[in-house]
Amino acid sequence: MQLRDTIAAVSTPPGRGGIGIVRISGPEARAVVERMLRFPQVPEWRSWSAALAELSDSDGRLVDQVVVTYFAAPRSYTAEDVIEISCHGAPVVMRLALERACQCGARLAEPGEFTLRAYLNGRIDLPRAEAVRDLIEATTLYQARIAAQQSQGSVSRRLQPVKEQLLELVALLEAGIDFAEDDISVAPAQEILRRIEPIHAALSALISSFAYGKLVHDGFTLTIVGRPNVGKSSLFNRLLDQDRAIVTDIPGTTRDLVSETVSLEGIPVKFIDTAGIRQGQDPVEKLGIERSYQAMADADLTLVVVDISGPLELQDHDLIRRAGEQGKFLIAGNKCDLPSARGAVDALPVSALTGEGLHELRKRVIETLVPGGRLEQEGSFITSVRHEQLLRESREALDQARNAAALGIPHEMLLLDLYAALRPLDAITGATTADDILNRIFSTFCIGK
Repeated sequence: MQLRDTIAAVSTPPGRGGIGIVRISGPEARAVVERMLRFPQVPEWRSWSAALAELSDSDGRLVDQVVVTYFAAPRSYTAEDVIEISCHGAPVVMRLALERACQCGARLAEPGEFTLRAYLNGRIDLPRAEAVRDLIEATTLYQARIAAQQSQGSVSRRLQPVKEQLLELVALLEAGIDFAEDDISVAPAQEILRRIEPIHAALSALISSFAYGKLVHDGFTLTIVGRPNVGKSSLFNRLLDQDRAIVTDIPGTTRDLVSETVSLEGIPVKFIDTAGIRQGQDPVEKLGIERSYQAMADADLTLVVVDISGPLELQDHDLIRRAGEQGKFLIAGNKCDLPSARGAVDALPVSALTGEGLHELRKRVIETLVPGGRLEQEGSFITSVRHEQLLRESREALDQARNAAALGIPHEMLLLDLYAALRPLDAITGATTADDILNRIFSTFCIGK
């Protein structure tokens, strides 16, 4: 990838729209645009200003009137000269604009190359670059808000004091080695352990936050199971706020899996309604029940629905036992609105008919997957698997340093562990990130970003 080339790409999604944007970045951006477009007069190229121009085909025939917006380096997304050409959003027009840009000196951008240049030019750090991708891929407003906070540097700000404390300890030990000939103890073992403790605690808190951050980033799957006619499909529709599954009084109405993804407290949740589990009456129903069991095994959380208007049956107890063996589960006691409803052990009373208890059920779903539920401070958690793995590496190295200090191992050896703890933190922010890691990260971006 030649990072001094001038690159071009369509930055709006494929398809038709009122406006489509072709983005051009690099040292020859202005020259490329002057060659590919006709301006009424010579452009002044004032930064953060817009001008009208005409887009023509290779024979000089007018195709579209466009708006050209110029962002001079370094006050642009890539910290290079950037020009955005706003055309009408017909695919044929966008394709022509991109072809003309390439004919006039630009080349097609690689996936994520605009954001990669922003990172390499010091415009943003690596966590902010990764947050840009998350913001583009967000499916809920809560995901978008968290990604926006991270794109503004929330992860880097959280790591900065940890790195500073670690660097201070490294500097202290380095100074102690320098004064060793004078027989001066600059850093006794207790002082080292005292300084390591808050660093270790901060890393552990960040690692623990990934349990919730992973849910925010990836979402989760919730499978609803139960006997026929306990109200599974009715509860499924209530949770979705739409009539997605067919509901009748006939046992075995649901024969196959019915799924829908919705936002639950800002987290994308894939709800799966399953066939009522009983002794199947025909081959089709038996196949549906087998798929129900498979959905239970694959789910992050299983919601077992029981009818609390009567005593629990043997099949209810078998489902609860099976759900407990396969992972996390909740029990929802449906039909709590009936006069005959009675409490079931550990069952949360709900009514698919009236909506009673649904708010508490949604809350319990989140709390079951992450003890404590939503973290109090938005943006105080990490959402990247890469960050979580690097933080674990750093904490493991810090554990070794703590053990070395307790055993009185010479500071020269202890410093090796401290530097090993520092390197993963640098890898998160991009200070010591290898090229292959960068390529892996930015290849997941869409072209044009």
